[in-house]
Amino acid sequence: MDLSTLWFWIVAFLFVGYFVLDGFDFGVGMSLPFLGKDDTDRRVLINTIGPVWDLNETWVIVAGASLFAAFPEWYATLFSGFYLALLLILLALIARGVSFEYRHKGVHERWTAWFDGMIVVGSAVPALLWGVAFANIVQGVPLDAGHNYTGTLLDLLNPYALVGGLTTLLLFFTHGVGFVALKTTGDLRDRAQRLAQRAGIVTIVVAAGFLLWTGLAFGTGWFWILAAIAAVALIGGWFANARKAEGIAFALLSVTIAAAVLALFAALFPDVMPASNDPANSLTVENASSSQYTLTVMSWVALFFLPLVLAYQAWTYWVFRKRITREAVEAAPAH
Repeated sequence: MDLSTLWFWIVAFLFVGYFVLDGFDFGVGMSLPFLGKDDTDRRVLINTIGPVWDLNETWVIVAGASLFAAFPEWYATLFSGFYLALLLILLALIARGVSFEYRHKGVHERWTAWFDGMIVVGSAVPALLWGVAFANIVQGVPLDAGHNYTGTLLDLLNPYALVGGLTTLLLFFTHGVGFVALKTTGDLRDRAQRLAQRAGIVTIVVAAGFLLWTGLAFGTGWFWILAAIAAVALIGGWFANARKAEGIAFALLSVTIAAAVLALFAALFPDVMPASNDPANSLTVENASSSQYTLTVMSWVALFFLPLVLAYQAWTYWVFRKRITREAVEAAPAH
């Protein structure tokens, strides 16, 4: 395996980390209208991800920086061609982050309700648009000879991409509700398990349709293997949730998302940005990568620092592993 191929899969790993970790953050945010019967419930929901959501979000920064350094041509085409969609994601993430910090600083219910609504929207928009973006990358977009995107924002909202967006939206929602069941107690935990059960059925149907569509149109041998792992894990997670084994259910949903993302990268390889109008204009692992010297330096940096980052994140989750109760939130000041 040469370094450009290695870094293709490192970028894939970083996006796996982002979608698995920030994915359940999005799901928790989207669950507020469904599980938050009162302000205490909503505070419990937000507190389940309070210590980790910003750490989870940094994975997309690292993924973007690695993409820029390892595949500058890919980065340039992606961020220039998809800039409106990516700008919407960025604005939604900003709105979500601000809302976490400011929802409790008001003196009336309308203030809190406004920021709670922003959390929901700021979670749902990225959950949808990330799926739309990756589906378009796999499917290919029109590129000119200079690798510039020649379509419009509306071109990105095609049926295949919208199904991809709906798939990530439902996966993240189910993943997040499962995380709520894992991190709470009592009535809220029970309601989260029941909601995960209902949402899981819809998710299985939509995700199966999207993976089958992707496989028939773009699939390779590795795609089908990874897609099969994702499907088995998703169904297994649904059965585990039915048995109230929320830890196993959450782990299997994590495997589902990881395998599904890797399946999309497997369907994409060796291209990184296929040209739907002319294959000669496509960006590949080879023609989009940085020099071997740059990739060598990056490889040594990743070898030393990536294990440290993973160890720190694992330690953080271990510290904040306990369940959150209504009683503890009611006893604590809102600020």
